[in-house]
Order: sequence, then structure tokens, then C-alpha cells
Amino acid sequence: MTPLLRPLPLATALLGSLLFSMTGLSAQAAPIKNLPADPDAVLSVGANIRYEKTPYNTDGGDFSVLPGLFYDNNKVYARGNTFGAYILNDGTHQLDAFAQIAGNSFDPEDAEGALAGLDERKWTGLAGLSYLQRTPIGGLRAQIATDIAGRSDGSVARLTYLAKFTDDKLTVYPSIGVEWNDSNYNEYYYGISDEEAARTGLPSYSPGSSLSPYVSVSGMYDFTDKWAGFASQTFDHLSSEQYDSPMVKPDNHFDSKTTLGLLYKF
Repeated sequence: MTPLLRPLPLATALLGSLLFSMTGLSAQAAPIKNLPADPDAVLSVGANIRYEKTPYNTDGGDFSVLPGLFYDNNKVYARGNTFGAYILNDGTHQLDAFAQIAGNSFDPEDAEGALAGLDERKWTGLAGLSYLQRTPIGGLRAQIATDIAGRSDGSVARLTYLAKFTDDKLTVYPSIGVEWNDSNYNEYYYGISDEEAARTGLPSYSPGSSLSPYVSVSGMYDFTDKWAGFASQTFDHLSSEQYDSPMVKPDNHFDSKTTLGLLYKF
């Protein structure tokens, strides 16, 4: 049976029910009228440099250069590493299907000792549904997604509070939330198989599902009408299921990502 068709864990099923109930309530309250496509939507294209300090017991952090793309015309959107299409968007309620790059990377060549004999872990692609309800004090977003790249065959779910602050040329987006990972997802990124254990001498490890808090802040600053700078900082706190992995550096309870970018507006 494929990952999309297998029975979902309780936490994932509950989040799916939440998405359904919220959209159902909004439909009962008033007729849904989606926003028209915005012909003046701005396309911003550029490049981002990201530094990730992973929780793995490796030397230093990982630098990567990623394309930067931002666009939203009320029908489709691009936000950095996330791309989506709106199913419902009336300005207050947004339900969309999305795909994004996610996960961590572990390169055995950067590890020492027995960890150098483990298999490589790579970024993956997630696809799922996202629901956002805007309020006068911010937005509440619920998401559910599954691994479509075949790395882990796992699923994740998130609940996030988002805010937006604008001051002239500067816009800041703080957010805070919790992320649930199922056991398959955690197994790929933090587990050690029996085969790896036999090869390296490390103990085998099979984590279960987990719930972890995270906080993020991102911002954009318009240098000119055409050029803008982008910055983002995210901290994810490891759950005990993740931290107890032999792959994790002792006393390292966080996964942090720092991103700096430059964008050109068309």
C-alpha cells in the first residue's frame, strides 16, 4: 500500500478533521467568494545563502545557495522553498495545496568515528494541504503533508501562529508553532538501522513519532523599487525521540537555519 493510502496516525487524522471543520464552518457562515487573480502581483526572483547548524554530530554547519522566488496573485504562490495553489481564498480563509523542500541533510564525510559509516540523509520534498485563517491579531495555520520524494515515506503536521509588522520599507513576519513528525519521518533522519548498527558498531535506534516546538522570524527590506533584501532565522527544538538518537551531538537540542538573500522585483 502506498504512503498516501495507508491509515493515518491519530495526530494526523485529527489535524485533517480540523482542516475540514474549519472550512465547513466558514462555508456555513457566508457564501465563499474567492478573490480574483491580481494582475499587479509582483514577482521577486533572487538567490539565498543558507547556513544550517544541524543537530547531527558533524563538523561545523552546512552552507547552501538556493534560488529565491516570491509571488502571490491570489490563485498561485511561491514563498522561498514553498509553492502552492489556492483551493479557497476569500481574504480571510485560505485553503491551498502546496509542495516544499524540507528535512535535513547528513553527510557521513563530515562525521567522525562510527558515524562516518552511516548512510547519507538528504533533503526531501513534501506535498500536502494548508489552511490559514486571518484574524485582527494574526493568522492561525494548520498543515499536513507527506514525503513525495520517497526518502522517508513519512508524514508531518504543523500548527502555527503568524503575525506581520510593516514599517515603511521593512516588513517582518514572526511565527511560532509545533511540528508533529510520524515515526517513518523520524526513522529516516534520526534512526539507525540494524544494518548500519552491524556495520558501524553503533546501537540500532528506532524513534517513534514526535512533537516539537519551533520559532521563526523573517523579514524583507526594500532598498529600492526593484531591489529588496531577505533574511530569516528559524530554531527547531528537538523532541526526546530525536535528541536520543546516537546521530545527535550531545547537548545540542536545536536545529537552526539562517538565510540571507537578495531579490529583484519584476
